[in-house]
Amino acid sequence: MDADALTPVHLDKVMDGLAMNSALPAPMVRRLFAWRRGMGEVAKRPDLTEDMIAEILAVDDHGLLHSLALNDRLPDQFRIRLAAHREGAVRAALVIHAATAPREMLEQLIIDPDPRVREYLAQGHQIPPDLRSRLAADSDPSIRAALAKHWPQAPEAVRRILLTDPEAKVRAAACSTYYARLPHPTPPSDLLPALLADPVTRAGAVMHAVLDADTLRRLAADPDSEVRAELARHPDLPPSAREALAVDPALTVRVKVFARPDTPEVVRAQIHASVHELSRSTADPEDDADDETVLRWFQNEFAPTELRILRLPWVTADPLPHIDSSFVSFRVSAAASKTLPANAVARLLDDEEEMVPPHHGTHRSAPGRSRDRRKHRAPLPAPAGQVHVLVGQGGGPDVPADSLAPLRHRP
Repeated sequence: MDADALTPVHLDKVMDGLAMNSALPAPMVRRLFAWRRGMGEVAKRPDLTEDMIAEILAVDDHGLLHSLALNDRLPDQFRIRLAAHREGAVRAALVIHAATAPREMLEQLIIDPDPRVREYLAQGHQIPPDLRSRLAADSDPSIRAALAKHWPQAPEAVRRILLTDPEAKVRAAACSTYYARLPHPTPPSDLLPALLADPVTRAGAVMHAVLDADTLRRLAADPDSEVRAELARHPDLPPSAREALAVDPALTVRVKVFARPDTPEVVRAQIHASVHELSRSTADPEDDADDETVLRWFQNEFAPTELRILRLPWVTADPLPHIDSSFVSFRVSAAASKTLPANAVARLLDDEEEMVPPHHGTHRSAPGRSRDRRKHRAPLPAPAGQVHVLVGQGGGPDVPADSLAPLRHRP
Protein backbone atom coordinates (compact mmCIF):
# COMPACT_ATOMS: atom_id res chain seq x y z
CA MET A 1 0.00 0.00 0.00
CA ASP A 2 1.37 3.44 -0.92
CA ALA A 3 2.57 5.59 1.95
CA ASP A 4 0.29 8.44 0.88
CA ALA A 5 -2.85 6.29 0.54
CA LEU A 6 -5.97 7.31 2.45
CA THR A 7 -6.72 5.77 5.84
CA PRO A 8 -9.40 3.06 5.47
CA VAL A 9 -12.81 4.61 6.06
CA HIS A 10 -13.86 1.83 8.45
CA LEU A 11 -10.64 1.75 10.44
CA ASP A 12 -12.30 3.09 13.61
CA LYS A 13 -14.87 0.28 13.57
CA VAL A 14 -12.20 -2.29 12.76
CA MET A 15 -10.15 -1.12 15.70
CA ASP A 16 -13.17 -1.28 17.99
CA GLY A 17 -13.78 -4.84 16.80
CA LEU A 18 -10.15 -5.72 17.36
CA ALA A 19 -10.36 -4.29 20.88
CA MET A 20 -12.97 -6.90 21.81
CA ASN A 21 -11.26 -9.82 20.07
CA SER A 22 -10.75 -12.45 22.75
CA ALA A 23 -7.58 -13.69 21.04
CA LEU A 24 -5.85 -10.31 21.17
CA PRO A 25 -2.59 -10.67 23.12
CA ALA A 26 -2.10 -8.60 26.26
CA PRO A 27 0.59 -6.34 24.73
CA MET A 28 -1.80 -5.36 21.94
CA VAL A 29 -4.59 -4.78 24.47
CA ARG A 30 -2.33 -2.33 26.26
CA ARG A 31 -1.43 -0.57 22.99
CA LEU A 32 -5.12 0.08 22.44
CA PHE A 33 -5.27 2.09 25.67
CA ALA A 34 -3.69 4.90 23.63
CA TRP A 35 -6.23 4.71 20.78
CA ARG A 36 -8.29 7.89 20.79
CA ARG A 37 -10.50 7.74 17.71
CA GLY A 38 -12.88 5.05 18.90
CA MET A 39 -15.27 4.68 21.81
CA GLY A 40 -12.84 3.11 24.25
CA GLU A 41 -14.22 -0.37 23.54
CA VAL A 42 -11.08 -2.03 24.88
CA ALA A 43 -12.13 -1.01 28.40
CA LYS A 44 -15.21 -3.26 28.08
CA ARG A 45 -13.12 -6.42 27.71
CA PRO A 46 -14.15 -9.06 30.26
CA ASP A 47 -10.55 -10.26 30.69
CA LEU A 48 -8.94 -7.04 31.89
CA THR A 49 -6.52 -7.64 34.74
CA GLU A 50 -6.38 -5.34 37.73
CA ASP A 51 -3.07 -3.97 36.42
CA MET A 52 -4.72 -3.14 33.10
CA ILE A 53 -7.64 -1.45 34.84
CA ALA A 54 -5.18 0.62 36.90
CA GLU A 55 -3.46 1.68 33.66
CA ILE A 56 -6.80 2.77 32.16
CA LEU A 57 -7.56 4.81 35.26
CA ALA A 58 -4.14 6.42 35.02
CA VAL A 59 -4.70 7.37 31.36
CA ASP A 60 -7.86 9.22 32.54
CA ASP A 61 -9.43 9.39 29.08
CA HIS A 62 -13.20 10.02 29.05
CA GLY A 63 -14.00 7.37 26.43
CA LEU A 64 -11.98 4.70 28.16
CA LEU A 65 -13.37 5.50 31.60
CA HIS A 66 -16.96 5.62 30.35
CA SER A 67 -16.54 2.19 28.74
CA LEU A 68 -14.83 0.90 31.87
CA ALA A 69 -17.81 2.02 33.93
CA LEU A 70 -20.03 0.03 31.56
CA ASN A 71 -17.94 -3.12 32.01
CA ASP A 72 -20.06 -5.64 33.91
CA ARG A 73 -16.94 -7.57 34.95
CA LEU A 74 -15.36 -4.58 36.66
CA PRO A 75 -14.23 -5.53 40.20
CA ASP A 76 -16.10 -3.79 43.00
CA GLN A 77 -13.15 -1.77 44.27
CA PHE A 78 -12.82 -0.07 40.89
CA ARG A 79 -16.56 0.63 40.67
CA ILE A 80 -16.41 2.34 44.04
CA ARG A 81 -13.41 4.32 42.86
CA LEU A 82 -15.20 5.43 39.67
CA ALA A 83 -18.24 6.46 41.74
CA ALA A 84 -16.09 9.33 43.00
CA HIS A 85 -14.80 10.34 39.56
CA ARG A 86 -15.11 14.00 38.63
CA GLU A 87 -17.15 13.31 35.44
CA GLY A 88 -20.87 12.81 35.95
CA ALA A 89 -21.20 10.80 32.73
CA VAL A 90 -18.72 8.24 34.03
CA ARG A 91 -20.56 7.98 37.35
CA ALA A 92 -23.91 7.69 35.57
CA ALA A 93 -22.61 4.83 33.41
CA LEU A 94 -22.04 2.78 36.56
CA VAL A 95 -25.81 2.57 37.07
CA ILE A 96 -26.25 0.35 34.00
CA HIS A 97 -25.01 -2.72 35.87
CA ALA A 98 -26.48 -1.80 39.24
CA ALA A 99 -27.76 -5.35 39.73
CA THR A 100 -24.24 -6.57 40.43
CA ALA A 101 -22.92 -3.35 41.95
CA PRO A 102 -21.68 -3.12 45.54
CA ARG A 103 -24.05 -1.35 47.89
CA GLU A 104 -21.32 1.10 48.86
CA MET A 105 -21.20 2.37 45.28
CA LEU A 106 -24.98 2.81 45.09
CA GLU A 107 -25.03 4.67 48.39
CA GLN A 108 -22.51 7.10 46.96
CA LEU A 109 -24.50 7.59 43.76
CA ILE A 110 -27.89 8.04 45.44
CA ILE A 111 -26.64 11.40 46.76
CA ASP A 112 -24.58 12.26 43.68
CA PRO A 113 -24.54 16.01 42.87
CA ASP A 114 -25.20 15.32 39.17
CA PRO A 115 -28.98 15.01 38.52
CA ARG A 116 -28.31 12.63 35.61
CA VAL A 117 -26.87 10.06 37.99
CA ARG A 118 -29.83 10.21 40.34
CA GLU A 119 -32.28 10.16 37.43
CA TYR A 120 -30.71 6.95 36.09
CA LEU A 121 -31.03 5.47 39.58
CA ALA A 122 -34.69 6.53 39.68
CA GLN A 123 -35.25 4.75 36.36
CA GLY A 124 -33.32 1.61 37.31
CA HIS A 125 -35.45 -1.34 38.35
CA GLN A 126 -32.36 -3.17 39.65
CA ILE A 127 -31.71 -0.67 42.45
CA PRO A 128 -32.42 -2.01 45.96
CA PRO A 129 -35.88 -0.72 46.94
CA ASP A 130 -34.75 0.84 50.20
CA LEU A 131 -32.14 2.95 48.39
CA ARG A 132 -34.44 3.80 45.50
CA SER A 133 -37.14 4.91 47.93
CA ARG A 134 -34.88 7.69 49.16
CA LEU A 135 -35.30 9.44 45.81
CA ALA A 136 -38.95 10.18 46.68
CA ALA A 137 -37.50 12.94 48.87
CA ASP A 138 -34.95 14.15 46.30
CA SER A 139 -34.64 17.93 46.12
CA ASP A 140 -35.07 17.90 42.33
CA PRO A 141 -38.70 17.44 41.21
CA SER A 142 -37.49 15.96 37.90
CA ILE A 143 -35.91 13.10 39.81
CA ARG A 144 -39.08 12.51 41.80
CA ALA A 145 -41.12 12.57 38.57
CA ALA A 146 -38.76 10.06 36.97
CA LEU A 147 -39.15 7.81 40.00
CA ALA A 148 -42.94 8.00 39.74
CA LYS A 149 -42.91 7.22 36.02
CA HIS A 150 -40.45 4.33 36.17
CA TRP A 151 -41.51 2.70 39.44
CA PRO A 152 -45.27 2.23 39.24
CA GLN A 153 -45.09 -0.72 41.65
CA ALA A 154 -43.20 1.19 44.33
CA PRO A 155 -44.22 0.49 47.94
CA GLU A 156 -47.46 2.24 48.86
CA ALA A 157 -45.69 4.60 51.25
CA VAL A 158 -43.53 5.84 48.36
CA ARG A 159 -46.50 6.08 45.99
CA ARG A 160 -48.40 8.18 48.53
CA ILE A 161 -45.50 10.60 48.87
CA LEU A 162 -45.35 11.02 45.08
CA LEU A 163 -49.11 11.26 44.59
CA THR A 164 -49.28 14.10 47.11
CA ASP A 165 -46.07 15.84 46.05
CA PRO A 166 -46.25 19.66 46.07
CA GLU A 167 -44.95 19.76 42.47
CA ALA A 168 -47.58 19.23 39.76
CA LYS A 169 -45.15 17.44 37.42
CA VAL A 170 -44.45 14.83 40.09
CA ARG A 171 -48.14 14.21 40.83
CA ALA A 172 -48.85 14.01 37.11
CA ALA A 173 -46.17 11.35 36.68
CA ALA A 174 -47.41 9.43 39.72
CA CYS A 175 -51.01 9.32 38.47
CA SER A 176 -50.79 9.09 34.72
CA THR A 177 -52.22 7.27 31.72
CA TYR A 178 -48.68 6.17 30.82
CA TYR A 179 -45.90 4.56 32.84
CA ALA A 180 -42.55 3.28 31.67
CA ARG A 181 -43.27 -0.14 33.16
CA LEU A 182 -46.25 -2.42 33.64
CA PRO A 183 -48.48 -3.09 35.42
CA HIS A 184 -50.04 0.29 36.03
CA PRO A 185 -50.64 1.09 39.69
CA THR A 186 -53.98 1.46 41.41
CA PRO A 187 -54.10 4.63 43.51
CA PRO A 188 -55.11 4.29 47.18
CA SER A 189 -58.87 4.66 47.43
CA ASP A 190 -58.67 7.36 50.08
CA LEU A 191 -56.62 9.55 47.72
CA LEU A 192 -58.93 9.07 44.75
CA PRO A 193 -61.24 12.07 45.42
CA ALA A 194 -58.23 14.41 45.58
CA LEU A 195 -56.72 12.87 42.45
CA LEU A 196 -59.98 13.34 40.54
CA ALA A 197 -60.17 16.95 41.74
CA ASP A 198 -56.61 17.72 40.63
CA PRO A 199 -56.40 18.65 36.92
CA VAL A 200 -52.94 17.10 36.50
CA THR A 201 -53.92 13.70 37.96
CA ARG A 202 -57.54 13.51 36.85
CA ALA A 203 -56.97 11.63 33.61
CA GLY A 204 -54.86 9.01 35.35
CA ALA A 205 -57.48 8.53 38.05
CA VAL A 206 -60.56 8.21 35.82
CA MET A 207 -60.29 4.45 35.24
CA HIS A 208 -60.40 3.90 39.00
CA ALA A 209 -63.38 6.18 39.67
CA VAL A 210 -66.80 5.01 40.74
CA LEU A 211 -69.14 6.50 38.14
CA ASP A 212 -71.96 7.86 40.20
CA ALA A 213 -74.19 10.37 38.42
CA ASP A 214 -72.33 13.45 39.63
CA THR A 215 -68.87 12.06 38.84
CA LEU A 216 -70.01 10.90 35.40
CA ARG A 217 -71.48 14.30 34.59
CA ARG A 218 -68.31 16.16 35.64
CA LEU A 219 -65.94 13.86 33.78
CA ALA A 220 -68.02 13.84 30.59
CA ALA A 221 -67.97 17.65 30.58
CA ASP A 222 -64.28 17.99 31.42
CA PRO A 223 -62.47 20.40 29.07
CA ASP A 224 -59.46 18.05 28.89
CA SER A 225 -59.97 15.59 26.04
CA GLU A 226 -57.58 13.13 27.72
CA VAL A 227 -59.98 12.92 30.67
CA ARG A 228 -62.92 12.26 28.34
CA ALA A 229 -60.85 9.69 26.42
CA GLU A 230 -60.13 7.82 29.64
CA LEU A 231 -63.79 8.01 30.56
CA ALA A 232 -64.60 6.44 27.19
CA ARG A 233 -62.45 3.45 28.23
CA HIS A 234 -64.10 2.99 31.63
CA PRO A 235 -65.58 -0.52 31.95
CA ASP A 236 -68.68 0.76 33.78
CA LEU A 237 -69.53 3.50 31.30
CA PRO A 238 -73.33 3.57 30.82
CA PRO A 239 -74.71 3.35 27.25
CA SER A 240 -76.04 6.92 27.31
CA ALA A 241 -72.60 8.33 28.11
CA ARG A 242 -71.02 6.05 25.52
CA GLU A 243 -73.34 7.37 22.82
CA ALA A 244 -72.52 10.97 23.81
CA LEU A 245 -68.77 10.34 23.69
CA ALA A 246 -69.12 8.68 20.30
CA VAL A 247 -69.70 12.17 18.85
CA ASP A 248 -67.17 13.98 21.03
CA PRO A 249 -65.41 16.93 19.34
CA ALA A 250 -62.05 15.25 20.03
CA LEU A 251 -61.50 12.39 17.60
CA THR A 252 -59.27 10.59 20.08
CA VAL A 253 -62.29 10.21 22.34
CA ARG A 254 -64.31 8.71 19.50
CA VAL A 255 -61.50 6.23 18.82
CA LYS A 256 -61.71 4.99 22.42
CA VAL A 257 -65.46 4.41 22.03
CA PHE A 258 -64.78 2.61 18.72
CA ALA A 259 -62.47 0.19 20.55
CA ARG A 260 -64.97 -0.78 23.27
CA PRO A 261 -66.34 -4.32 23.11
CA ASP A 262 -69.86 -3.11 24.00
CA THR A 263 -70.11 -0.45 21.28
CA PRO A 264 -72.92 -1.36 18.84
CA GLU A 265 -71.65 -2.13 15.34
CA VAL A 266 -73.71 0.64 13.80
CA VAL A 267 -72.15 3.18 16.17
CA ARG A 268 -68.70 1.74 15.48
CA ALA A 269 -69.22 2.21 11.74
CA GLN A 270 -70.43 5.77 12.26
CA ILE A 271 -67.34 6.58 14.33
CA HIS A 272 -65.04 5.09 11.69
CA ALA A 273 -66.62 7.17 8.94
CA SER A 274 -66.74 10.38 10.97
CA VAL A 275 -63.12 10.13 12.11
CA HIS A 276 -61.89 9.84 8.52
CA GLU A 277 -64.17 12.60 7.28
CA LEU A 278 -63.42 15.08 10.07
CA SER A 279 -59.71 14.38 10.01
CA ARG A 280 -59.57 15.25 6.31
CA SER A 281 -61.49 18.47 6.85
CA THR A 282 -59.48 19.70 9.86
CA ALA A 283 -57.80 23.00 9.03
CA ASP A 284 -54.09 23.36 9.68
CA PRO A 285 -53.28 25.46 12.74
CA GLU A 286 -52.12 29.03 12.30
CA ASP A 287 -48.42 29.76 12.61
CA ASP A 288 -48.96 31.49 15.94
CA ALA A 289 -51.27 28.80 17.36
CA ASP A 290 -50.63 27.76 20.94
CA ASP A 291 -49.35 24.33 21.89
CA GLU A 292 -52.76 23.06 22.94
CA THR A 293 -54.26 23.94 19.55
CA VAL A 294 -51.39 22.27 17.71
CA LEU A 295 -51.74 19.16 19.86
CA ARG A 296 -55.48 18.90 19.17
CA TRP A 297 -54.80 19.30 15.44
CA PHE A 298 -52.17 16.57 15.52
CA GLN A 299 -54.43 14.20 17.44
CA ASN A 300 -57.22 14.71 14.92
CA GLU A 301 -54.78 14.17 12.05
CA PHE A 302 -53.51 10.97 13.65
CA ALA A 303 -56.92 9.56 14.58
CA PRO A 304 -57.44 7.57 11.33
CA THR A 305 -54.05 5.95 11.81
CA GLU A 306 -54.96 5.18 15.41
CA LEU A 307 -58.05 3.36 14.18
CA ARG A 308 -55.82 1.16 12.02
CA ILE A 309 -53.17 0.33 14.60
CA LEU A 310 -55.45 -0.46 17.53
CA ARG A 311 -54.77 -3.84 19.09
CA LEU A 312 -57.86 -5.23 20.77
CA PRO A 313 -57.29 -8.07 23.25
CA TRP A 314 -60.99 -8.86 23.40
CA VAL A 315 -60.97 -9.48 19.64
CA THR A 316 -57.85 -11.65 19.88
CA ALA A 317 -59.54 -13.68 22.61
CA ASP A 318 -62.55 -14.39 20.36
CA PRO A 319 -61.21 -13.94 16.81
CA LEU A 320 -63.58 -15.84 14.53
CA PRO A 321 -66.41 -13.27 14.48
CA HIS A 322 -63.91 -10.62 13.35
CA ILE A 323 -61.73 -12.21 10.65
CA ASP A 324 -63.92 -10.68 7.94
CA SER A 325 -64.41 -7.34 9.70
CA SER A 326 -64.36 -4.23 7.55
CA PHE A 327 -62.00 -2.67 10.10
CA VAL A 328 -58.30 -3.39 9.65
CA SER A 329 -57.52 -3.25 13.38
CA PHE A 330 -60.13 -5.93 14.06
CA ARG A 331 -58.65 -8.27 11.45
CA VAL A 332 -55.13 -7.62 12.73
CA SER A 333 -56.23 -8.33 16.30
CA ALA A 334 -57.97 -11.53 15.16
CA ALA A 335 -54.83 -12.59 13.29
CA ALA A 336 -52.85 -12.33 16.53
CA SER A 337 -54.78 -15.26 18.00
CA LYS A 338 -52.82 -18.49 18.36
CA THR A 339 -55.93 -20.67 18.18
CA LEU A 340 -57.18 -19.90 14.67
CA PRO A 341 -58.38 -22.88 12.61
CA ALA A 342 -56.79 -23.56 9.22
CA ASN A 343 -59.58 -22.01 7.14
CA ALA A 344 -59.38 -18.77 9.14
CA VAL A 345 -55.61 -18.64 8.72
CA ALA A 346 -55.99 -19.15 4.99
CA ARG A 347 -58.46 -16.28 4.70
CA LEU A 348 -56.26 -13.94 6.70
CA LEU A 349 -53.22 -14.88 4.61
CA ASP A 350 -55.15 -13.67 1.56
CA ASP A 351 -56.00 -10.34 3.18
CA GLU A 352 -55.12 -7.35 1.02
CA GLU A 353 -53.75 -5.42 3.98
CA GLU A 354 -50.05 -6.02 4.57
CA MET A 355 -50.44 -5.75 8.34
CA VAL A 356 -53.20 -8.36 8.67
CA PRO A 357 -51.75 -11.85 7.93
CA PRO A 358 -50.84 -14.01 10.93
CA HIS A 359 -47.26 -13.77 12.11
CA HIS A 360 -44.84 -16.23 10.59
CA GLY A 361 -44.20 -19.17 12.87
CA THR A 362 -47.38 -18.63 14.89
CA HIS A 363 -49.74 -20.58 12.64
CA ARG A 364 -48.75 -23.76 10.86
CA SER A 365 -52.23 -25.00 10.04
CA ALA A 366 -52.48 -23.70 6.47
CA PRO A 367 -50.06 -25.92 4.49
CA GLY A 368 -49.04 -24.69 1.10
CA ARG A 369 -49.98 -21.12 1.84
CA SER A 370 -47.47 -18.47 2.72
CA ARG A 371 -47.27 -14.82 2.08
CA ASP A 372 -44.41 -12.40 1.93
CA ARG A 373 -45.13 -9.26 -0.02
CA ARG A 374 -41.79 -7.69 0.53
CA LYS A 375 -40.32 -6.68 -2.76
CA HIS A 376 -37.08 -8.34 -3.78
CA ARG A 377 -34.28 -5.92 -3.37
CA ALA A 378 -31.08 -5.88 -5.37
CA PRO A 379 -28.01 -6.44 -3.21
CA LEU A 380 -26.30 -3.30 -2.05
CA PRO A 381 -23.20 -2.47 -4.06
CA ALA A 382 -19.90 -3.01 -2.31
CA PRO A 383 -18.34 0.23 -1.09
CA ALA A 384 -15.85 1.80 -3.42
CA GLY A 385 -12.19 1.27 -2.66
CA GLN A 386 -10.38 -1.55 -1.02
CA VAL A 387 -11.54 -3.54 1.96
CA HIS A 388 -8.90 -3.55 4.66
CA VAL A 389 -8.72 -6.30 7.23
CA LEU A 390 -6.55 -6.45 10.30
CA VAL A 391 -5.08 -9.91 10.61
CA GLY A 392 -3.64 -11.35 13.81
CA GLN A 393 -1.57 -8.83 15.69
CA GLY A 394 -0.70 -6.54 12.86
CA GLY A 395 -2.06 -5.27 9.58
CA GLY A 396 -2.95 -7.27 6.52
CA PRO A 397 -1.02 -6.80 3.30
CA ASP A 398 -2.69 -3.45 2.67
CA VAL A 399 -2.35 -2.09 6.21
CA PRO A 400 1.11 -0.97 7.30
CA ALA A 401 2.01 -1.58 10.90
CA ASP A 402 2.09 2.13 11.67
CA SER A 403 -1.61 2.50 10.87
CA LEU A 404 -2.18 0.71 14.15
CA ALA A 405 -0.87 3.73 15.95
CA PRO A 406 -3.37 6.01 15.90
CA LEU A 407 -2.05 4.23 19.03
CA ARG A 408 -0.76 7.54 20.22
CA HIS A 409 -2.25 10.33 22.25
CA ARG A 410 -4.10 13.15 20.67
CA PRO A 411 -2.18 16.42 20.82
